Amino acid sequence: MGNFYLDNDDLRFYVERGIDWAPIVGLTEMGFGAPGGFTSVQDAVEFYRDTLQMVGEFVADEVAPHAAEIDREGVLFEKGEARFPKRLDGIFKKLRELEVHGLCVPREFGGMNAPLTVYFLQSELLGRADVSVMSHHGFHCGIAMAMLILSVMEGSTTFDAANKTFLSTRFEKEIREIIKGKAWGCMDITEPDAGSDMAALRAVGEQDDAGRWFLTGQKIFITSGHGKYHFVIARTENKPSDQATHDDPMAGLGGLSMFLVKTYDDNADGTKTWHSTFERIEEKLGHHGSVTATQSFDRTPAELVGERGEGFKYMLMLMNSARLGVGFESIGLGESAYRLAKAYAAERRSMGKAIGEHEMIADYLDGMRTDLQGLRALAVYGAVEQELGEKESIRLRFTPPADEVECKRVERRANRHKANARRVTPLVKYLGAEKSVELARRCLQVHGGNGYIKEYPAEKLLRDSLVMPIYEGTSQIQALMAMKDTIGGILKGPKAFVSKLAQARWRSLSARDELERRVAKVQVISLAAQQHLLTRTATDKVRSLNGRPIATWPDAFLKHWDPKRDFAFAMLHAERLTRILADEAICTILLDQAKAHADRREVLERWLERCEPRVRYLSDEIHTTGARLLAALDEQSAARGTHDARDIRQG
Repeated sequence: MGNFYLDNDDLRFYVERGIDWAPIVGLTEMGFGAPGGFTSVQDAVEFYRDTLQMVGEFVADEVAPHAAEIDREGVLFEKGEARFPKRLDGIFKKLRELEVHGLCVPREFGGMNAPLTVYFLQSELLGRADVSVMSHHGFHCGIAMAMLILSVMEGSTTFDAANKTFLSTRFEKEIREIIKGKAWGCMDITEPDAGSDMAALRAVGEQDDAGRWFLTGQKIFITSGHGKYHFVIARTENKPSDQATHDDPMAGLGGLSMFLVKTYDDNADGTKTWHSTFERIEEKLGHHGSVTATQSFDRTPAELVGERGEGFKYMLMLMNSARLGVGFESIGLGESAYRLAKAYAAERRSMGKAIGEHEMIADYLDGMRTDLQGLRALAVYGAVEQELGEKESIRLRFTPPADEVECKRVERRANRHKANARRVTPLVKYLGAEKSVELARRCLQVHGGNGYIKEYPAEKLLRDSLVMPIYEGTSQIQALMAMKDTIGGILKGPKAFVSKLAQARWRSLSARDELERRVAKVQVISLAAQQHLLTRTATDKVRSLNGRPIATWPDAFLKHWDPKRDFAFAMLHAERLTRILADEAICTILLDQAKAHADRREVLERWLERCEPRVRYLSDEIHTTGARLLAALDEQSAARGTHDARDIRQG
C-alpha cells in the first residue's frame, strides 16, 4: 500500500515543523472551549496529520492507479446531463464515505472544522494522483466554505459568542447537501466574448416588482459546471458607454453582482427538473475526468448575494482561494512528474549506466526537486496568511476583544495577513502553473520516445498541465496583478521602499550568514528592477504632459493614471517582474526556515544556486529591452487613431 503523504518528506515538514499551528488552531477552534472541539493544539494537529495520512493512502491506492482509465473514459453527456463512468463515480462515492467534502466546514453544520491550510495540503495529494479528481473534489468543500464565508461577509450568519458556536448561516441547507456528497457547486464567470475583461460581461440579473431576481445569459468554461449550485457574476446596473470604459478601464465592474443559482431540482424518481439549459461538455486536451460545461440562463430564478454592485468584490474573494488551490494542484501534478521521471531514470540504462546518472538528466531531476520545494514553501506561506487574515476578521466580527486598543491591534494584524496573502497569491498561481508545464515537459523528455506514447503516463501529465496557466486567471493576468500591486505599493509608500532597498543593500554586504547575504542580493536585484519600472513609468508620464498647461500638471501626474496607457512599459515586463518577485519571496521564506531548522539550509542553497543567475538575467531584460516594441505599438496606435478619425469624417 502506498501513501502520498508519508512518502513526501518535504510536505510532512510543514505539518510537523514548518507551520506554526498555534494561531491557526486557536482561531479555527474559536479560542477553544466549543462543544465537541479540540482542547489543545497538539490534539488538533494530530487529527490534521491523521486526516492527511488517510487521504494520502486513499489517493495512492484508489485514484492514482486508475488515472489512465479516468483519462481514457472521460465524462459522458447524455440527454442534456453529464454522467461519470463507473470508475470515477466509485471514487467519489468513496470520498463521500471518507467525509472529506466537509473537511473545513464547522462542526455545527456537519463538517470536520479543519483549517483551510489542511484542505490545500490535501489538494496537493489529490493533484498528484489525478488533477481531474482533485478539481471536481474542490468544488465540494471549496464551494461549501465559500457559501459560509459569503454569508459571513453579508451578515447573514449568526454566532453564539458565549458558547463559541455558529447558530445559523444563510446557505446551511446547501452546505449540508454538498458535504454529504449529494450536490456540489461551481463558479460561472466567463462568457463567449468576455473572459479576463470582466467589464465586458453581458449576463444580466433583473428584479421583478415582487423583489425576485432572475438571470439571463450564457456562461462557458465552467469547471464542474454540471453542479446544482452556481455562483454567477451578472450585470445588474447599466454598463457605462464605450467611451467611458475606454477612459476608465475599471468602469463597469461596479455594475456587477453575485448570485447563487440553483440550476435544477431533484425529483423523487431520480430525474431532475432543470431551471437552466446545460448545453454541452467541452472536449479538452486534458483533464478528461473533469466536466467543463456551458450553461445558458433564461430568466432563471436567482438569489442575490450581498448587495447589488458588490459582485466583483465577492468574485475576487472566491478567486483568491481558487488560485491558491490551483497552485497546490500544480505542485501535485509536478510531484507526480518528478516521481515518474526519477523512477524511469533509475531503471532506464544507456551507455553502461542508468540515465539518471548522466549529468544532464541528473541536473533535470535536481532542478525538478528544487522547483517543487520552493513552490511548496511559497504556497504554504500563502495558504497560512490567507487563513489567518480571514479568520482574524471573523474573530473581530463575532468575538471582538472588549478593549478597543486590542481590537485595533487585531484588525491591523488581520489586514497584514491579508496583504501578505494578496501579494503572494498571484505568484503562487503564476509560478505553480508555469512550473507544472515545465516539469511535465521535462518528465516526458526524460522518457524519450516512450514519453510520447500513451502506454506511459508522461504524455497525460503534459496534457493535464497545459490548462494550469489558463484557468482561474491566466498567467498573464496574474503577472499584471502582481505588477500593479507592486508598483502601486511603491507609489503609496515611497519612503518605505527607499528604506527597504537601503536595508537590503546593507544586509547584502554586512550579514554574517553567507546565505542571508545571498538572499539580500536577490532582494536588491528585485527592488532595483521595481525601481527601474517605476522610474521609466514616471518618465513616460512626465513626457505625456508636454503641451498641457502647467497648472494641470499636478492633477494629471498624481491623479489621472490610465493603466492601459501609462503603465505600458511595466505591463510589457510584468511576467519578468513576477518571476523575480516569486524568486525573492521563496528565498525569503526559505531563509526564515533555515534560521529555525538547520536541515532547511540545504534547500535554500539549492534554490539560490538556480535563482541567482535567473534573476540577474530577468533584471537585465527589464533594464535593456522593450523600447523597440513599445515604439512599434505606439505607431500602430497612432495609425489606428488616424484611420478611425478618417472613418468618422467620411461617415
